[in-house]
Amino acid sequence: MLHFVGRSLWLFWSWVELSIFTLFLYALAWLPRSLTKSFYSKLFYIWCRSFTRALGVDLRLHQKNIKELPKQYILVANHPSAFEDIGVPALFDVHPLAKMGVRRWFLLGKISEAAGTMFVKRDNKESRHAVVNQIITKLEQGENVVIFPEGGCKGRRIFETFQYGAFDISMRTGIPILPVFLHYEAQDTFEWRDPQTLINKFWHFMTSQNNKANYYVYDAINPENFKDKKEYSDYTLNKFLEWQKRYLD
Repeated sequence: MLHFVGRSLWLFWSWVELSIFTLFLYALAWLPRSLTKSFYSKLFYIWCRSFTRALGVDLRLHQKNIKELPKQYILVANHPSAFEDIGVPALFDVHPLAKMGVRRWFLLGKISEAAGTMFVKRDNKESRHAVVNQIITKLEQGENVVIFPEGGCKGRRIFETFQYGAFDISMRTGIPILPVFLHYEAQDTFEWRDPQTLINKFWHFMTSQNNKANYYVYDAINPENFKDKKEYSDYTLNKFLEWQKRYLD
């Protein structure tokens, strides 16, 4: 009982903190990008960590890499839940790629846009082509990006194929892929399923009996080791399937 009361009070104050921080970031998001560019993404990183606390998720980073991580990378991860849209930027200095619908989310959409999130209509060829150019521009500016190659939330198990976009960009720019395997111990609670709402999922996170989210970072994969994007994609997919067998099967 005491544990329940203590956790409830902790979550309450976490939400108070997050609410104030969110309104502050939302107000800043309306300022010209030229004024906020130098610091907004750093505030967004802190905001994601605040959001993680408010959801009661025990987010853990496991450094499985043997070699030192590159200074610049294209982060690639599996996508079983809605939480990684917050969880990945809470741990990594990256600009996310999100579906266009996120841009219309109340408060969150404006904040995400101001933080440098890129938006794409997955079923629109012109939109996909435009976002590739945006990603390459950010990489040329020395920034990092995150791409979910499954092409959306496909469930708790790795989808049968990876899309080639991240690997094509890696080969074109020479910037390595940083693979991060995401493992939620309460898979049924964290898994995104249609037609669930985002608010509904937030409640699931907060009431989960097991709130551990494990993010496993492995050695970067260099594009020069592959002859084409298909070979590159297939190799990376097989690595994720190995990690899935290790942690989930």
